[in-house]
Amino acid sequence: MQTVNVGLAERSYQVFIGSDMLGQPHAAFNIGSGSTALIVTNDTVAPLYLDKLIQSLAGVNVHSLVLPDGETYKTQESWSKIIDALIEVRATRDATVITLGGGVIGDMGGFAAASYMRGINFIQVPTTLLAQVDPSVGGKTGFNHPSGKNLVGAFHQPASVVVDISTLDTLPDREFSAGLSEVVKIAAIRDADFLGWLEDHTRAIMARDPEALTGMIRRSIENKAAVVAEDEREAGVRALLNFGHTFAHAVETLTGYRQFLHGEAVAMGMMVASRLSELRGLCDTGLSHRLGTLLVSFNLPLTLPENLETDDILETMKLDKKVIAGAARLILVKSAGQGLIDSASDTLQIKSAIEACRPTD
Repeated sequence: MQTVNVGLAERSYQVFIGSDMLGQPHAAFNIGSGSTALIVTNDTVAPLYLDKLIQSLAGVNVHSLVLPDGETYKTQESWSKIIDALIEVRATRDATVITLGGGVIGDMGGFAAASYMRGINFIQVPTTLLAQVDPSVGGKTGFNHPSGKNLVGAFHQPASVVVDISTLDTLPDREFSAGLSEVVKIAAIRDADFLGWLEDHTRAIMARDPEALTGMIRRSIENKAAVVAEDEREAGVRALLNFGHTFAHAVETLTGYRQFLHGEAVAMGMMVASRLSELRGLCDTGLSHRLGTLLVSFNLPLTLPENLETDDILETMKLDKKVIAGAARLILVKSAGQGLIDSASDTLQIKSAIEACRPTD
């Protein structure tokens, strides 16, 4: 088992990374004997890993809540069900919420922990690659609103994160590829050497070689942890982690969170953002092609849906959380491994970048 520390003073915590970790008690599940824990999971993950996780919690008063799987259920209604479950088991302020699943479960369970009795403990147990490398670390929690993604939420750091790479054995290929999108993102905006490593190890990664996956996940988390430690609440450098996300969130919102996985939308968004960077002369021509080649090797889409109007995308972007004083705060790239925060792109330039990422005959 390997560990990565997320340094946030009194809110610091560790990310534990290893194989076959569920079902075996260890320091990550540091919940007092007799304490109450509510495991929040979904109907895809529960049959696979819920019993194993319960075995890890000997001596703890364990309850579970199984929600429907999917981004369409990342709603106020689902969040309310978690709150109701905490009340039903008479959870007090020393209770712990444990999220077992992907980013949707982690975000909603974390927000329930943040809002129940003004904040209780929670532990992340991410079971998808995307959740392992990105949303399980950093304390962003919340749910979607029909007008936009993650418009309701709070920063609430977990007590620990348990990344069991064995759970990736049961992850569908499409979900696995979607997770790789967030890996490419972190490399593209902050770690040029890692970007080259990904290009050199695409075959091992797609074959799910355990050694390659462990190294990839750890490096992604180390990068994310360093950013979070520097800027916990996204006042500055942490905004770079949103590379591609403003466009991605617009695509997800306009398609009702049903057509694309989050990582697929992020891949499209990164292509728009990199093309915009080139159009603006902020980076050398060819960077978008380099990123696109890597994304294609990971079986990710590059072009925007034909049925989404450019004006609709722009209008939806106005409700994104990253809009400040009416201007879209976009994350662009200066070079491989070097992102930048931009508020100077005009509407015509953004439109041109969007149109450049349409399917060609």
